Amino acid sequence: MPGSTMPTMLFYQVAVPSPLRRLFDYLPPVDNLSTQDKTTDHGRTDSGPTLQPGIRVKVPFGKQTVIGIVVASKGCSSFDVSKLKPIEAVLDDTPLFSPVLFELLQWAARYYQHPLGEVLTSALPTLLRKGGTLPQQSYWRLSTHGKGLPGDALPRAPRQQALLQLLQQNKVLTSDAIKSAGVSSATLRTLKSKALIETFTTVMPGQNQANNDQDILAEAALTLSADQQVAFDQIEPHGYQTYLLDGETGSGKTEIYLQAIAKTLRYSRQALVLIPEINLTPQTLARFRARFNCPIALIHSGLSERERLQAWWAASTGSAGIIIGTRSAAFVAMKSPGIIIVDEEHDSSFKQQEGFRYSARDVAVVRAHREQIPLLLGSATPSLESLYNGEQGRYRHLLIKGRHGGAVQAQWQLVDIREAQLNTGFSQAVISAIGDQLTQGNQVLVFLNRRGFAPTLMCHDCGWVANCRHCDAHLTVHTSKPGLHCHHCEARQPLPARCPDCNSSQLNYLGQGTERSEATLQALFPNARVIRVDKDSTRNKHAMKTVLEEIHKNQPCILVGTQMLAKGHHFPCVTLVVVLDADTSLFSTDFRALERMGQLLTQVAGRAGRSAKSGKVMIQSHHCEHPVFELLSQHGYAQFAQHILRERQFSTMPPYSNAALIRADAIQADAALGLLQQVREHAETLSSSRPSLRYLGPFPAAMEKRGGRYRYQLTIFSEERAVLHHLLDNLSQWLERHKSSRKVRWSIDVDPQDTI
Repeated sequence: MPGSTMPTMLFYQVAVPSPLRRLFDYLPPVDNLSTQDKTTDHGRTDSGPTLQPGIRVKVPFGKQTVIGIVVASKGCSSFDVSKLKPIEAVLDDTPLFSPVLFELLQWAARYYQHPLGEVLTSALPTLLRKGGTLPQQSYWRLSTHGKGLPGDALPRAPRQQALLQLLQQNKVLTSDAIKSAGVSSATLRTLKSKALIETFTTVMPGQNQANNDQDILAEAALTLSADQQVAFDQIEPHGYQTYLLDGETGSGKTEIYLQAIAKTLRYSRQALVLIPEINLTPQTLARFRARFNCPIALIHSGLSERERLQAWWAASTGSAGIIIGTRSAAFVAMKSPGIIIVDEEHDSSFKQQEGFRYSARDVAVVRAHREQIPLLLGSATPSLESLYNGEQGRYRHLLIKGRHGGAVQAQWQLVDIREAQLNTGFSQAVISAIGDQLTQGNQVLVFLNRRGFAPTLMCHDCGWVANCRHCDAHLTVHTSKPGLHCHHCEARQPLPARCPDCNSSQLNYLGQGTERSEATLQALFPNARVIRVDKDSTRNKHAMKTVLEEIHKNQPCILVGTQMLAKGHHFPCVTLVVVLDADTSLFSTDFRALERMGQLLTQVAGRAGRSAKSGKVMIQSHHCEHPVFELLSQHGYAQFAQHILRERQFSTMPPYSNAALIRADAIQADAALGLLQQVREHAETLSSSRPSLRYLGPFPAAMEKRGGRYRYQLTIFSEERAVLHHLLDNLSQWLERHKSSRKVRWSIDVDPQDTI
């Protein structure tokens, strides 16, 4: 008919959590269609509101139903409309991601060559990935009557008075925050019945935020040193800039974080703080809660699914002014982002090593730029990438010299153990030094980055060695829970009484682990408290918190453990640090090994002498004359890093080039190797090898067999990032289509931290 219009066709592109690197077209949900549309057009026209990008939907996918994310709507589809299925259900009224965060996630999927559906769902709490509903968090505040009472209005009811004072200080608190403060449900009910407090479920923007120091701070900020003040004054609260806060351990970087966050909260904006390890959470949280009145959300893998959802919700609604989290928190939704802080930015824990292989630190840089907010990268041992970006003017390098409060950097002593008589790994010089410090009432930290009792079990008579059946690795002897463990695939075997080959009972423990060091130290110093800190001793949820509380009693003791002890901890009574096995990284084939070694030694050395007492670091080595030890012990990390940077520049290795690692593993070695050989051949037809674009491999991984699968890898180096990513785009599409790839697990790792 003249003047009539044809109904518009509408389709939705949905990202589903699958290994396929593409979006899928769906028809609008049937509930959105008019009766006529439902019966005559199989849902091809839409009479309901258009679904916005970032909304969760339930969709049929193959023989199952999955939770997907709407990415876009469009008026046409390249597929036969009759074969398309409608969305089964719409789970959200509004998008779960802000436009900036949604764009960031799409960028991350492209940059790290990972399926968008898996990237989007990884940014959500597990309960939301499963289709769960958004929480209705309860908040508490003083009623109008309660606001008029003084803090000491309930002297005969101390618990009620404590809650009254808590809400006077914080204005608004979640039910979870009140519970974690030790307030019982009975106390809440009593004050509510007296009409002194009230509960509600919606937080208005800025409602949780304070606007003056009295409301923001629970305790006064510390006075900054001259260097701290100069660094702090350069941090602009508005607009994007990445600041590299470079200060030795104990220099007061955390105080600068706290004061920068206070400034952010005054503008009713949120602060995101990324830390490398879950075990740093208790001390970080304690310090932040002592300083600030506002609610703080924690996001890390140690939380239950419900706790993680509540924390995500507090961040996304703006009820939490500060969000503290590990790697995955880089993608947390925030109502009003104001600053991002990455503590220990050099730490390799910020790089995801499985699945979606992103770098939380690098994602934070891109997010801060897109949000137009400041980013603070802090470290006593900055990564070479960050130092290079500072030299290139991309980051503003803020240097803090010396330790806060007048503490002096610990003195280094190299202990040559060639031809020395060792007592289960300990030299006599080290044993004497430990005894002296314990006598003086101090604490000692013994560092050995190898857990278990001994790394190898060998038969003295025939030479049999206990190897993992699934990996190219020795089984580690454990005695706290007796058995042989593989630290790569988690396989376990009973500890044999006799050699399985020759039936000899002469089974020897070779090498040193934290369990053996603990036993040795307890035998050498029977009256001393020996505390072991490693993955095995801190498996329980609150184990690390208990250990730290014991250490902070400041009683004489010996701490023995892995790098868990080296990261960011403040132990004021540790005056001696001992490094037992410092040689393991000197001859590694990984080009990053020396950088990591320098960072680790500097970090663990930084645990000594952090208060008025002077500190000492003793490093046992068979290669005391090695240039690495000379640079670190005599000149410090800064000169060491410049030396390594010059080596990287000469060899055109990152950060002077860009790298990607294509991994393949299969039950049959030929399948993995063959696929990567084809990948290289195809890559060279697209972009031939030249000085600015180099191919390395395919070669076996450093541990060729792991978990029963054979592993190979192909490395690509390019001086131009755009060239590398254009090549990777083509290779990922080729791999997804290629028949051989269906029998092999493969992945692309952009900016890899582990290249061996």
